[in-house]
Amino acid sequence: MAASLAANSSSKSSTDKDQVNEIVTQLVISIALGLSAFLGFCFLRPRWKGLYAARQLQKKAASRLPELPDTFFGWIPVVYRITEEEILASAGLDAYVFLSFFKLAIKFLTVTLFFSLAVILPVHIHVGNGFLGNDSGKGNKDNETENAFATSYWTPVAPQSQQHAMQDSTSSPPNYLWMYLGFVYLFSGVAVYLIVNQTRKIIRVRQDYLGSQSTLTDRTIRLSGIPKQLRSEEMIKETVENLDIGKVDSVTLCRNWGELDDLISERKTVLRKLETAWTTYLGYKRQTKSSNSHLSRQSNGDDEESRLLDGSDNDQEHVYAQDRPTTKIWYGFLNLQSRKIDAIDYYEERLRKLDAKIETARGKDFKPTPLAFVTLDSTAAAQMAVQARMDPEPMVLLATLAPAPADVVWSNTYLSRPSRMSRAWSITAVILLLTIFWSILLVPVAGLLNVEAIRKVWPQLADALEKHPIAKSLINSGLPTLIVSLLNLAVPYLYYYVSTLQGMLSRGDVEMSVISKNFFFTFFNLFIVFTIYGTTSQAQANFKDLQDRVGDSIRDTRTIATVLAKSLQDLASFYVNLIILQGLGLFPFRLLEFGSVALYPIYLFLSKTPRDYSELNQPPVFSYGFYLPQTILIFIICTVYSVLPSSWLVLFFGLIYFMIGSFIYKYQLLYAMDHSQHSTGRAWSIICIRIIVGLIVFQLAVTGILGLRGALIRSALVLPLLAATIWFIVFYKRSYEPLMEFIAIRSLTRDPPFGAVPPGESRYDSETAYGRALDESESTGVRYINPSLNAPLEELWIRDTSNGQGDRAERGED
Repeated sequence: MAASLAANSSSKSSTDKDQVNEIVTQLVISIALGLSAFLGFCFLRPRWKGLYAARQLQKKAASRLPELPDTFFGWIPVVYRITEEEILASAGLDAYVFLSFFKLAIKFLTVTLFFSLAVILPVHIHVGNGFLGNDSGKGNKDNETENAFATSYWTPVAPQSQQHAMQDSTSSPPNYLWMYLGFVYLFSGVAVYLIVNQTRKIIRVRQDYLGSQSTLTDRTIRLSGIPKQLRSEEMIKETVENLDIGKVDSVTLCRNWGELDDLISERKTVLRKLETAWTTYLGYKRQTKSSNSHLSRQSNGDDEESRLLDGSDNDQEHVYAQDRPTTKIWYGFLNLQSRKIDAIDYYEERLRKLDAKIETARGKDFKPTPLAFVTLDSTAAAQMAVQARMDPEPMVLLATLAPAPADVVWSNTYLSRPSRMSRAWSITAVILLLTIFWSILLVPVAGLLNVEAIRKVWPQLADALEKHPIAKSLINSGLPTLIVSLLNLAVPYLYYYVSTLQGMLSRGDVEMSVISKNFFFTFFNLFIVFTIYGTTSQAQANFKDLQDRVGDSIRDTRTIATVLAKSLQDLASFYVNLIILQGLGLFPFRLLEFGSVALYPIYLFLSKTPRDYSELNQPPVFSYGFYLPQTILIFIICTVYSVLPSSWLVLFFGLIYFMIGSFIYKYQLLYAMDHSQHSTGRAWSIICIRIIVGLIVFQLAVTGILGLRGALIRSALVLPLLAATIWFIVFYKRSYEPLMEFIAIRSLTRDPPFGAVPPGESRYDSETAYGRALDESESTGVRYINPSLNAPLEELWIRDTSNGQGDRAERGED
């Protein structure tokens, strides 16, 4: 026994040293990366305002935000002092909800870190678990218990030995384990309290925000499942008005506009090719005023064809005396023959024919679909319609809230219900296949966490790492965290593309779907699967043995908790390093918008036409589906580790992560990045449900830890809390989610709670002259109609050198 204790003590000392080396190495690298990015941003911000203040320069909603000084650090206190009311008025409900999650996380982590430093850490130091929280003790009784139970599970032993180990593990569990039971109840209660409190606040703000407005979107419902006999604007209007919920202002019955949409899409492609051909011929350089050559491509504006195409222009002199660009066309049997022709003439002719086809198609009577947008005379009527059932038949006349006109994906409005359902199931199958692929991909990454696993594959590398502690730290901690972080950056783009193929009717729905899909990837693959692989790769490198043990775990709920508990303790250092890299190392690069800066020279090189250069200057788009899932995962990791021996490290760096992230995202949402206000804060329900799922994992982990120590009674006492948490999910979805989706009738009829505002405006309109009137602007459309039906066709956009004006573009509207 003495020899065993000495070995354990030596092993613990070596483990502590390795963990210190890994954390210090990660800190140095992350601080160096983050500080360089932050200082680079402070230097470039006043010089590249077109990038780092793009939203304030181009968006009316941000025009009333405080001006940021051009000093090196002077912008920081200005951004910090911006209030929640200014965030809501300028950036909308989605940004307000997103930043509210960071505030909730900061409050929770502050409370848990206090108890971790004041109670949990001193207790673990007292019982001999060390300052870093290696719950292995210095030969104390609970350490022997853990080793006995762990050995009985992770290594094959004789039945008698296993029974003896189990008896030892349940004989006398240490008293300090009552602390685990107390804090799992306390921290779960704190989390639920903060969720309920913040949800009530967001509901109140959301009801006031939306209830004080009466825009076109607020008064419009999306009516699906329309029977064939009702598929006309007149019949739909009569049917809805007969329900006595309000008068109908207008009805837009969706039709099968596929032919027209395809023509518009083809026209955009041809137009860009024509612009490229002209730009290649003319060049895109600023001309001097002495230049007497010019391009004669004036539009007489008589009709759609003469707008762009005038055959008399073909013989005009041009700026540069060079050959006109050519393009290759294919013809003949199976398009096996080809020849080169003048590109400008060819694309002009194609554009002329497409304009004629579009003009004809716009006059056609397309087949109606079972979907319509119905605008009522009041917001209250629209809310009553969506909160009630219109028809006694299932799947008939289903009313839901309509997205803004600019938010509608019109190409999906004429998809049939079977087609949309088949797409949804197909995408689900793709997600499952991708989940299996990511799980297999993470096996070698998890193997990097342990030198012994590396030794079995590459013994020479393992020997070299043992001789060089810094290199060992980089391989064991730095490389896996970097790979996981890169996956976090790359995979959301794939899931976003997959979500766009699902047939959803609005971009807001696509955004919500991206959040859910990316969270599933981060939570399941990068947390659950990686946690299991990380530990199993240390115990058994054989993949078949891994499958057998995971299969046994699925069949035994007690073993699930035990595996989770053992895995979490072994991977504490990895998750600390991951949070350090994400918070201190990579967050400042988001402030720097490193991706946009790095890709700008490539896009600049590829840009040819004036339209390309104009699009190059658009602000980058902030997608909540890309950033929100990862922050929820970090919060769940902090929650799960909040009572474990290494809790203070995880909570401390987690708190830093959310404090830095809150400030960086606040700046980007207000000043730098464009973000359409799609979902009106509906993401908050997704956030809360995921947090509660994290609480369930937290409680399962504590149950496993107590069972691992042999404290079976205390482990069983966690089960009522687990049941209560599951019940709270049901309660939350029934009580709070409806208010996050609908507007209460009382919120629509009561007086504005923030004081009088001019008639026809909301409080937020009066503050920003913007509010939620996105759907009322000329650029986004003032009614529900497919833009392909009536939107002016885009003009040819090329250089105009007439009158020596240089780079002025020929651009106009019908």
